[in-house]
Amino acid sequence: MERRFTQSATGAHSAAEPPVPLARDIHWAVERRTAIGVASLLYAALLAMDASGGRLDAARGALWAGLAALVFVILLPSRVSVGPGLLSARGLLVEHTVRTDSLVSVRWTDGVAQRMILRDTEGNRAEIDPTVLVRNPAMWHRFDVDARTSIRQGTLRHGAIALCELTERINRETALTVFRASGLR
Repeated sequence: MERRFTQSATGAHSAAEPPVPLARDIHWAVERRTAIGVASLLYAALLAMDASGGRLDAARGALWAGLAALVFVILLPSRVSVGPGLLSARGLLVEHTVRTDSLVSVRWTDGVAQRMILRDTEGNRAEIDPTVLVRNPAMWHRFDVDARTSIRQGTLRHGAIALCELTERINRETALTVFRASGLR
């Protein structure tokens, strides 16, 4: 019989039930395919335009490939996952992880793309799109439980109001979804 060891929020290992699975963004694969599609279409359109004008050569082809690759990198979203006590945002080259059960601050950035910046007591920082939590109930639930732990422990000094705003937004979205599914709206 195989024994599984799990790691608690404090880092201690114990023989127990199987570890709690990570909650992942269920829409990430679609967004990745969209980024690939847009970059591919742009590359094909630029090649076709140059070929029809008789200006296509290796240098221009490489330039258009570079431009398409840049568009892909810009459009590719971070892959966010939430587990007990941890939130991880993996980009193309780097991964940022924060302890969600010991958050120090939660901030919003303004602009075209709203971002949520999380910092923990160990100095780690992760930046995510808050709609990822809105669209993924399992991720939101895991994150909310741990964020409440941060509030209870008193480590969350900045951003409790931002978390309340996100909670209200998610509750609103959930209610609208229930109304739509039941035919009331």
